[in-house]
Amino acid sequence: MKDRKDLTKFNRLVVKVGSSSVAYNNGRPNLSSLESLVRELSDLHNRGMEVILVTSGAIGIGLNRLGFSRPPKNIPEKQAAAAVGQGLLMHIYEKLFAEYGVTVAQVLLTREDFSNRQRFLNARNTLYTLLGLGVIPIINENDTVAVDEIRLGDNDNLAALVGGLADAEVLVLLSDVDGLYSGDPRSVADARLIPEVWEITEEMEKFAGGAGSSLGTGGMSTKLQAARIAMHSGFVMVLASASEKDVVRRIMAGEGIGTVFWPQGKLENKKRWIAYGSAVQGRIVVDEGAAKALLHNGKSLLPSGITGVEGGFEVGNTVSVVDPQGREIARGIVNYAARDIERIKGIHSREIKEILGHQDYDEVIHRNNLVSSL
Repeated sequence: MKDRKDLTKFNRLVVKVGSSSVAYNNGRPNLSSLESLVRELSDLHNRGMEVILVTSGAIGIGLNRLGFSRPPKNIPEKQAAAAVGQGLLMHIYEKLFAEYGVTVAQVLLTREDFSNRQRFLNARNTLYTLLGLGVIPIINENDTVAVDEIRLGDNDNLAALVGGLADAEVLVLLSDVDGLYSGDPRSVADARLIPEVWEITEEMEKFAGGAGSSLGTGGMSTKLQAARIAMHSGFVMVLASASEKDVVRRIMAGEGIGTVFWPQGKLENKKRWIAYGSAVQGRIVVDEGAAKALLHNGKSLLPSGITGVEGGFEVGNTVSVVDPQGREIARGIVNYAARDIERIKGIHSREIKEILGHQDYDEVIHRNNLVSSL
């Protein structure tokens, strides 16, 4: 895939729209923006495309309905606003899509729906069934209960995870920016739009800013995180302005709008889940030799290369593998609990049974359950 015209061949699309496009700064819904988006998505759906919408805006709309004239002070206030806003936002979407004869379904997800393998598969099956029935799933984080997601989270990363969950071919992030620039256009006079990205560099990450609008939680940094997930999950991501007329249709027609992030290979489903879906429960520190073997030679992690263990993880948990400098080089599912790895670190595999009294595996993490940092 090297040309924008390749996008015309794709059939499964995830579109993410940010808070600044869903609602005004006062929290009232931006009906003009929402109507334009719904008309576009309905037209693509009528053409035969499978469309998934990831939407922000529930908290902002809920705050407005509750009469808040200030941002919420604490997590319970945010959760209350989300509880009110989710229903209001879904009602607006359902009414607008109904005008075009399109059936929609609300799907609320949390980090646990991705980190728990069984819930991940259940969510995946639900999305596949809805798409097969000709329904457009409308997805948001379940901010009413997901405390961590409210603190950290953003629907940019959620959209990328949904893209992997549903085996999407294209992810379109609609934002209040035109794309990725070579610097912050608000402060760098000669900042230029970058039309294509094949690799996310340290320089790009440096000029990525903080949160965007007053109602949003994401910024350019979260969009780069989403792009990284997409690029390593095998689907295209396009970052473009939501205010651009017919933006989604034109992107899918191959027009050079915004910034396109091209995929770099595709992780198999299990490794994709390990890398981006599962929750990290601890860290294993390895020496330089083991780090090289994992990164460059595709080897399993043996106890002989381990120098340290952090966390109270159990067998089957996902852990982060870090080099002597503390940089993450891989993630993987462990064959031994933290307390046992602490006892066998630095030894040869043949000595495991003598120390632990049993030897279920030679490897602490088998290469089939290991994903090097990308």
